[in-house]
Amino acid sequence: MQTGSRVGVVHTVKIGSLALLCAGSLLSCPEANASASDWLGHGRDEAEDRFSPLDQINTVNAARVGLEWSLDLPGENALEGTPLAVDGILYFSGTFGTVYAVDGATGRQLWRYDPHASEVDPRGTRKIYGNNRGVAYWDGKVYVATKDGRMIAVDAKTGQPAWSTQFLIAGDQRSTSSGAPRIFDGKIIIGNSGAEFGARGYVTTLDAKTGKLLWRFFVVPGNPAVDTDETTKIASNTWMGEWWKYGGGGTPWNGITYDRQFHQILVGTGNGAPWNPRFRCEDSKGNKKDALFVDSVVALDEDTGKYKWHYQYNPCEAWDWKAAMDIILTNLKIDGQERPVLMQAPSNGFFYVIDRRDGKLISADKLGKVTWADHIDLKTGRPVENGPIRYEEGPTTIYPSVLGAHNWQASSYNPKTGLIYIPYMQAGMQIVSSDDPVHDVAADPSRLKLRLGAWPSVIIDPKDPMDGKGSLIAWDPVAKNIRWRVDYPSVWNAGTMTTAGGLVFQGTNTGKFFAYDAASGKQLWSFDAKLGIMAPPITYSVNGRQYIAVQVGYGAGAGEGGMPGLKQGWKFGLQPRRLLTFALDGKASLPETAPPDFTIKPLDDPKIQLDPKVVDIGNAEYHQNCTGCHGAEVVASGGAPDLRESALAFDRQAFAQVLHDGPFVANGMPRMDDLSQDQVDAIYQYIRSQARAYKEGKAADQLLGEASNKRP
Repeated sequence: MQTGSRVGVVHTVKIGSLALLCAGSLLSCPEANASASDWLGHGRDEAEDRFSPLDQINTVNAARVGLEWSLDLPGENALEGTPLAVDGILYFSGTFGTVYAVDGATGRQLWRYDPHASEVDPRGTRKIYGNNRGVAYWDGKVYVATKDGRMIAVDAKTGQPAWSTQFLIAGDQRSTSSGAPRIFDGKIIIGNSGAEFGARGYVTTLDAKTGKLLWRFFVVPGNPAVDTDETTKIASNTWMGEWWKYGGGGTPWNGITYDRQFHQILVGTGNGAPWNPRFRCEDSKGNKKDALFVDSVVALDEDTGKYKWHYQYNPCEAWDWKAAMDIILTNLKIDGQERPVLMQAPSNGFFYVIDRRDGKLISADKLGKVTWADHIDLKTGRPVENGPIRYEEGPTTIYPSVLGAHNWQASSYNPKTGLIYIPYMQAGMQIVSSDDPVHDVAADPSRLKLRLGAWPSVIIDPKDPMDGKGSLIAWDPVAKNIRWRVDYPSVWNAGTMTTAGGLVFQGTNTGKFFAYDAASGKQLWSFDAKLGIMAPPITYSVNGRQYIAVQVGYGAGAGEGGMPGLKQGWKFGLQPRRLLTFALDGKASLPETAPPDFTIKPLDDPKIQLDPKVVDIGNAEYHQNCTGCHGAEVVASGGAPDLRESALAFDRQAFAQVLHDGPFVANGMPRMDDLSQDQVDAIYQYIRSQARAYKEGKAADQLLGEASNKRP
């Protein structure tokens, strides 16, 4: 572990009615650079704590909150982004990186900019999901990172593009982007995603004025025989085999925080890829290496992008667990000593507090049901694992699941209560090496497909009443325990926001939007948004009036299949996607909205002959190419059409034309012209088999990711 950082200065930061005093000879507050009225960045200010000093809406009057206005967003689907509020104007992104400017007081749309990301890369549209987590703002420009890898600066007044730069490496066909860019000192930084398709992770920093590339840091090493980047030099000896042929993963697609005090960028990295560790960090004899910097927090010098220090959560990661969750900065008094820390709940089920001066682990404690490790050794920083959990000896059952105990849904930290509010999910998984992992990962390198080498089944223990459900957890990072929790009937819920008014706001996939007392967890208010919520809310003020805003649009990872609680009756194209904004004594009503629809009307024709061998092939092809949007086992949850009842998917010729020619690319349906006619027909037969089975009552909606011997 390498260290080295510059010392900050002691100061007091006043924001609104709240004064945060940071004391200690080596300490200063994380920079609070946002005015009380605004929400200027992804996590509001540079601390990324999603805490607002506004307190007009508070525990006393929360019951008076009402809808002030709503804005329908035609053409949008999965909405995960954080809106920004700048001088009374809201800026936010839609599904494929469309950018909107809206008057924050009235809801009047000022402009809309469409980067046409799907049309620019029609084949790459199927890499991960059609989602975008937000924009950045600086010096009169709004910045969006598109799915096809362009950083675009848009004039905040006119909605016209000022410049556009491709930030993905030339020739990198495996990567994509779904994250929100971050601004720091006139620079803009963004990570890539696409590990499951064979991407190598990296972050790219550009000049915010010109779009010029300034520096790039690779998360995982390349081929040590030819690559000379810093990561390859210092980390390649922690990898095994010929990992560079398969990408390596580690993609930093979300959690990036600027630590002004120590002049560093803190990057949360993704899972290893392929998932199967035999390609990266484990040999046939069980020998293991760590595979840096997968599933880690890495500190980089803000000026040069050079490595400073790291902390790795899961050495030789093998379960799609990642550290790409938001990283929150604060100072905590621990054992009588005030320390500058970062706080993060990665997907492995532990909550970590780390000294951001040098990456030294301070604490790591289980948030809930975690079986893969007994504990984290605080002396070494390494987990004490429970047995052969890398499916070396066959299928392995562990908690949490492939979804993680916490995923990208944002946590928030309230310095007044000292609590961090975390969206928690409880489920286990059985994970097993695929029948032929080498073939599944390496075969047909020209194909754009999932390259996992393993496959998980989500496990729900019927004896555990919390399995398959989610919670809002209020965690005390100093006492290292749960202060309070709210349990939900479903596993997949939205990010959080907290305020000086003593409130925590969170939406759920049932379509409810809640306000809780930040100290006690008592529910103080709720609203029926009439569609599942995934995005975190924000708050801002215009002319002295406080507003709460949240995007409403269900899909992406929440729509992957029939895991209990994911299906809430939201159907593709049925319920409008919207931006909702609330204030005290708001009197608006939502426009008429279709109610939840749980019915499935599968189409079938007994004259269609299904070949069992072709269906088996189609099973694998479907789950490598289609499951991310249309759901495992063809069980959709609202993010895309349910193909069992789709008339277009029922017509063999039309189905083949849609996949090969891409006529609906602009709507988010990718062109799959790398599939052969036989592969297309196999997928068609598999969809028809699932529709027929459901219609005949021989199959119920299956669990998300339920294992099949015929899958990769």
